[in-house]
Amino acid sequence: MIQKLLIANRGEIAVRIIRACREMGIETVAVYSKADKDALHTQLADEAICIGETKASESYLNMESIISATIATGADAIHPGFGFLSENSKFARLCEQCNIIFIGPKSDVMYNLGNKSVARKTMIEANVPVIPGSEEQIYDSKTGKKIADQVGYPVIIKAALGGGGKGMRVAYGPEEFEQAFNAAKKESEAAFDDGTMYIEHFVENPRHIEFQILADKFGNVIHLGERDCSIQRNHQKMIEESPSVILSDELRKKMGNTAVRAAKAAKYENAGTIEFLLDKDKFYFMEMNTRIQVEHPVTETVTGIDLIKEQIKIADGQPLSYKQKDIKINGHAIECRINAENPLLNFRPSPGVITDLYLPGGNGVRIDSAVYNGYEVTPYYDSMLAKLIVHGENREEAIKKMISALGEVIVEGIDTNVDYLYGILNDSVFQSGHFDVNFIENFNKNIENIA
Repeated sequence: MIQKLLIANRGEIAVRIIRACREMGIETVAVYSKADKDALHTQLADEAICIGETKASESYLNMESIISATIATGADAIHPGFGFLSENSKFARLCEQCNIIFIGPKSDVMYNLGNKSVARKTMIEANVPVIPGSEEQIYDSKTGKKIADQVGYPVIIKAALGGGGKGMRVAYGPEEFEQAFNAAKKESEAAFDDGTMYIEHFVENPRHIEFQILADKFGNVIHLGERDCSIQRNHQKMIEESPSVILSDELRKKMGNTAVRAAKAAKYENAGTIEFLLDKDKFYFMEMNTRIQVEHPVTETVTGIDLIKEQIKIADGQPLSYKQKDIKINGHAIECRINAENPLLNFRPSPGVITDLYLPGGNGVRIDSAVYNGYEVTPYYDSMLAKLIVHGENREEAIKKMISALGEVIVEGIDTNVDYLYGILNDSVFQSGHFDVNFIENFNKNIENIA
């Protein structure tokens, strides 16, 4: 059994992992940059060790420092959380070479799924529907433009080894392609230290539906239902919910079975997410995230399953705790991401010191956060302050509960997107459930209606 686990991350996900480990009797090691010396995860872990300077490249992305910290503290496993090194196959391979348990899939599987071209080929062979796109990796705009002409506009240019909405641009015609490609490539190189790109046809008005899967080392794979992540800005998710109001029971079953088939085809182990674009009643494989998702609490809330604990058990060599027939969806859950940003100023980040803080509670209300009164929000990392999750018997009740909870949030000293989220939850289109990934773009046209 894993005795001591190092969390190669920061913020609320680090705190979330520490709490799960406490309940499992596993010691924890927090790592931190100099900017995070007073962060909550450093205070909650059994041990904390500084791994570098403020820049992520010199700390949370520094593989050698993290491995050294793991060895120095005697930890036998690493949980990467999400972001940073969580989908870096080189890091997973380094863990394997050092006989450190990596909480995630094997490095070769991660590489194959992280590389969108390889993942696409794997899905086609498994009879999983995919969007028309490039078959090979693309490194320059000239080659990319030829592929775009073949695929058909509009096209979306993606970082082949990226995720999280970064390194992505849409070109609606040939005249836009070069600028969009170069911008996506530059962002990919900055975020992932890799400029390999991938191109596919852009489905213009889809729903973004993802299925949570769990897979053990014995070939057992199950799904835990779907999450609707269609409320997003610039490919960054803002609000997620489960189940999706748009899926019929028949379509849900078909997509769930396809997600399981996809995971098996990839020989996947641990927790992962199969992401689909849904165009009316047709769905297409988009990508697989080989890590825990930011929005995992909505699945935990409707299934009652602790995904972090399951991740650790699977990595420790234990079989799945559940079979597909055990998975029941109970009620409806919604998650809102509360960020330090100003929506009225093009979502400009808002670093600073939190001078007053109140976060809501009550029946069916969950907060995942690492901030506290007096906490300094630095400009160096992601702007997310907290995730607010609610659970109701149905979607209508969950929406009302989220509106009530958002109305209680107080964060002074910095700007947040709380009022913006409140506006979305009160929007008639959102409440109807008849929206797609373009919701935010349309909503922003009426931004003067936000409280």
